[in-house]
Amino acid sequence: MPLSKLREFLDRNQIKYLVISHSVAYTAQGIAALTHTKGKELAKTVMVMVDGRLVMAVVPASFRVDLYRLKKYLGADTVELASEAEFRGRFPDCETGSMPPFGNLYGMDVFADENLADDKEIAFNAGTHRELVRMSFADFERLANPVLIPLAAHHAAVSVA
Repeated sequence: MPLSKLREFLDRNQIKYLVISHSVAYTAQGIAALTHTKGKELAKTVMVMVDGRLVMAVVPASFRVDLYRLKKYLGADTVELASEAEFRGRFPDCETGSMPPFGNLYGMDVFADENLADDKEIAFNAGTHRELVRMSFADFERLANPVLIPLAAHHAAVSVA
């Protein structure tokens, strides 16, 4: 049960959240459409290698990660998308590509686009391709402790640094 680790964490911290079940979907835009969630309100977690270290980059579903901005912000030498082989083993309780944006549960830093803070709520994959969690952004920020930076660029393709 992929949701159990996340649910236990949220419950332990007395967070109010909603779990939304939906038909199987593998893209953030597909999930947004199925759940009638605006693309800018659905956060997608993108795994990125920064100087050989795995981090989470979280952006609205209707945007892409600007790897150049992340590289510049961090002063890193290399920033590139992580391959599935590089991150699959770090999330044994999640289906590949459906990780929730809580790097603290998996020992990694989280960088989130500052635009996500514009909405009162945030929605994200809950570890499966069939479940979404919606909760307040303030609770997400308090629990995940993301670094909020300008990280998103338009279109759902990924920028190459």
